[in-house]
Amino acid sequence: MAQTSVSIRIDEDTKREAELLFSKLGLTLSAATNVFYRQAVRTQGIPFPLTMVENPATRETILSRGLQAMKDAQEQAVINGTSEMTLDEINAIIKECRESQ
Repeated sequence: MAQTSVSIRIDEDTKREAELLFSKLGLTLSAATNVFYRQAVRTQGIPFPLTMVENPATRETILSRGLQAMKDAQEQAVINGTSEMTLDEINAIIKECRESQ
């Protein structure tokens, strides 16, 4: 398929931060942009939620929620009698569930 060029305007700081992020993911800015366009076409929309959140959750809030979820899961494991299961036992159950689907 023939290639074409797209020119966009973006502030230098955002471009620099994006290039750094994408390089860590093994992508160029051009490749990442292509991923965005392809996903937009595939989903027939912006490929991520757009919201009007004025104060997005901070990293600390996210970590706090994750920690609470882990504590809740640990409490539930005690209730279910599964808190002493080994990782191998847990993985075996996960494998069994996946195979039964």
